[in-house]
Amino acid sequence: MPLVTTKKMFKDAYAGGYAIGAFNVNNMEIIQGITEAAAEEKAPLILQVSAGARKYANHTYLVKLVEAALEETDLPIALHLDHGDSFELCKSCIDGGFTSVMIDGSHLSFDENIELTRRVVDYAHERDVVVEGELGRLAGVEDDVNVTAEDASYTRPDEVEEFVTRTGVDSLAIAIGTSHGAFKFKGEPTLRFDILEEIERRLPGFPIVLHGASSVIPEYVEMINQYGGRMAGAQGVPEDMLRRAASMAVCKINIDSDLRLAMTGTIRKSLAEDPENFDPRKYLAPARDAIRDIVRHKIINVLGCDNKL
Repeated sequence: MPLVTTKKMFKDAYAGGYAIGAFNVNNMEIIQGITEAAAEEKAPLILQVSAGARKYANHTYLVKLVEAALEETDLPIALHLDHGDSFELCKSCIDGGFTSVMIDGSHLSFDENIELTRRVVDYAHERDVVVEGELGRLAGVEDDVNVTAEDASYTRPDEVEEFVTRTGVDSLAIAIGTSHGAFKFKGEPTLRFDILEEIERRLPGFPIVLHGASSVIPEYVEMINQYGGRMAGAQGVPEDMLRRAASMAVCKINIDSDLRLAMTGTIRKSLAEDPENFDPRKYLAPARDAIRDIVRHKIINVLGCDNKL
């Protein structure tokens, strides 16, 4: 099966009250773990690549790895650029085979964001590629995205209709309380469902995206701390809140930090238990299994997109 766009995925997800998992990928083991889980659970899938991942692994290597996953699983997979920050980066990914791109102009003024997003949409749609835009700014750090709590801002519902109409975007990332990275919230993490409900009212049937939606599963935080890490106090968004969002207008939920934590914790544990090991296969194989397990858990318990193929 060739790569697909997210159009049908999101239409089905909106109607069915579930969300599609968008999992960040950086290397072969991560791609294998994610796609094995999706194949086992018969779930549609978005594999997304950040600018940092492209710098690390090389665009061509990542695309070829995703193509290998297509051959192995025959899943409907969309290949998505996460947090594209320029027209040039989006164009490079579109020309290089991606079926979906995000242009993040959330750091710009409202009109500048619209102008940049519209330019990407025009180029992408001519080539049958879909575009995700963003309104509002999430706090936290992920690769080249670094927003302080002071600079973070919720999405304003009164702007969404104009933004979608003037840009022609296919989906919209919003800020309602999620955060990038293993963020340390002040108080209990919470999501602004009142904002989501108002956006859903203003944009009926339109697919909404949540970034920074890892739950920072304690098992892996504790594993990292046990084997030399320092992540005390790290926490994410409660999974029941994400499941509620997935039952509403949210059709795409981004998950990255949970994968990093699972992989890093498992590798730390493997090396600590066998300090003489210098064979990468012996510590990357269990890390790949951990990725598979965490993705399966998300598909079933958070996204609700199992058995949708």
